[in-house]
Amino acid sequence: MIKTAVFPVAGLGSRFLPATKAIPKEMLVVVDKPLIQYAVEEAKAAGIEKFIFITSQGKEAIEDHFDSHSGLESILQARGKTDDLTKIRSIRIPEGQALFIRQHEPLGLGHAVWCARHYIQEDAFALLLADDLIQATTPCLKQMVQAYSEEDGNMAAVIDVPKNEVNRYGVLNILTQFGLKVCAKAVVEKPDAATAPSSTAIIGRYILRTSIFEPLGFKKQGAGGEIQLTDGLQTMLGANVPLTGFRFNGDRYDCGTKVGWLQANLALAAADPELRPYLESVMTTLKVPLAG
Repeated sequence: MIKTAVFPVAGLGSRFLPATKAIPKEMLVVVDKPLIQYAVEEAKAAGIEKFIFITSQGKEAIEDHFDSHSGLESILQARGKTDDLTKIRSIRIPEGQALFIRQHEPLGLGHAVWCARHYIQEDAFALLLADDLIQATTPCLKQMVQAYSEEDGNMAAVIDVPKNEVNRYGVLNILTQFGLKVCAKAVVEKPDAATAPSSTAIIGRYILRTSIFEPLGFKKQGAGGEIQLTDGLQTMLGANVPLTGFRFNGDRYDCGTKVGWLQANLALAAADPELRPYLESVMTTLKVPLAG
């Protein structure tokens, strides 16, 4: 039973400067919602009841976003804007279900996960990276929770990427594949294209055993001089804890890049019956065909 989710939101978002000088990158809007809201909604759909945010200085807007706003709610109610009122009330995370923890130094994803070690009592928990927005009929994490069993050990969502992009990901060395699950015999962080064991790459959705905190606690520096989550997963593989890749059904957009963020806006707008006609008009004016 996966009931706790961790959201690492301490990153600087330097790719989106100057916008992220004062706005957390997780608060960048795709169509009408910030990235972090998509991730939290996905977690709620998967049955998550406890939300742990690993933050840093300047990320207070994330906490405010999931809080109530009595002044705004009163104005909307007085003006009869019930739809808008329902929208902002639905964003709230109930009292006692959200926890915000500071990561004092930017030491990497593995360190951010390790910061949550004292606050998870279950045997396994979910990890969601808000940069990865996944458009799916059944939310990605819900697919993973439904498919997960203890025998899977640690589970990560995976996709196949172009060979020249493997140096941006943790990449699996595949032992076997059965259905949507891939059994890994090793994982390599940001390998060179020439030496990458495959093109099957991990993206920002995980179900992790809490025993991951032990190898992460060694604080061993990996690729880029950071404490890498993939190194912890590799250590656990060496201790006979499986690593399972899960090929989810859906489309992933890397909103940590400008191109991915633009793709996500276009894809979600095209899927919205209210927005699509306007998008088609804009794309026609720009002389860009809108597929689908």
